[in-house]
Amino acid sequence: MSITLHKSDGSPPARAAMMITELLKLKHERVDVNVMGGDHLKPEYLQKNPNHSVPMLDDNGFIVADSHVILTYLVEKYGQNQAQLYPKDIALRATVDQRLFFEASNVFGAIRALISLIMQQQPTEPSPEVIQKVNEAYKTLEAYLSKTKYVACDHLTVADISLASSISSLNGVIPIDAKYGKLRAWLSSLENEEWYKKGNAPGLAMFTGFINSVFEKNAGKA
Repeated sequence: MSITLHKSDGSPPARAAMMITELLKLKHERVDVNVMGGDHLKPEYLQKNPNHSVPMLDDNGFIVADSHVILTYLVEKYGQNQAQLYPKDIALRATVDQRLFFEASNVFGAIRALISLIMQQQPTEPSPEVIQKVNEAYKTLEAYLSKTKYVACDHLTVADISLASSISSLNGVIPIDAKYGKLRAWLSSLENEEWYKKGNAPGLAMFTGFINSVFEKNAGKA
């Protein structure tokens, strides 16, 4: 059996994939993808993943190239003792899927907007538009967490892992307001988990450090 995870540590989706491998204690290899250097655009990468996205999972030649699907795939195939992470119950699974799609569209959409701002302009801080997107995501998650202990139900699921990578990234740039106390508590509880410390924390520091350094550099030029 040969499982390889192609990843970039600063990438929130890649960190979600790394967290699930840590949680499942999955034996696998990791290959660094230098996105800034164009590794994801090389012919050998595009042959496996025409969408040139990161992360990419290669499970004995079977390619999974979306972080959300990587999470559910690995739990389904290798998480026999962690089946609750992606519940079999139809209603629970549908709720988990809703949270995953929310992360993919709304939350990661806010991250895309933040990165786009930095790449296309010379901002000294997040724009009002980006801040609004982020706070809308925080507000929605606070509402979810007002009903259940975790984002989809009362136990940990892959939705929490996916959202942990992106929300921690946003929080490092646009801190979660105190009025979102349940969201703060949720993130704080995940930060204490070993799989979070190993799979998310190092790359998170890289991501937020880069974003904030760009703001500081631009402010110095002003």
